[in-house]
Amino acid sequence: MVSHPKRDEVWLVALDPSRGAEIKKTRPCLVVSADDMNEALETVLAAPMTTTQRNYPTRVNLVFRNKTGQVALDQLRTVARERLIRRLGVVSPKTAYTVSNVLVEMFTR
Repeated sequence: MVSHPKRDEVWLVALDPSRGAEIKKTRPCLVVSADDMNEALETVLAAPMTTTQRNYPTRVNLVFRNKTGQVALDQLRTVARERLIRRLGVVSPKTAYTVSNVLVEMFTR
């Protein structure tokens, strides 16, 4: 089992099985849950990343590992830590800041 992923880290996550319009397959996801939650719980809150561009207010543009894409905050999921395959890196401080702001907007409208 993977131990203690950190907020703003990108992990390769096995998202299947999925249902309906949920993002599918194994893909990079951004951990958005707080570090104390990540340490205490066997789950993390993660947002899938995609190279498909959508003009949604819940999508955050980014460049990660020289690929342009988006963090799909509208696809936010709670995933068991055992779904986390490996750590891929960390997003830029600018991206982390934007993601936090969009999450606040999503949950306080």
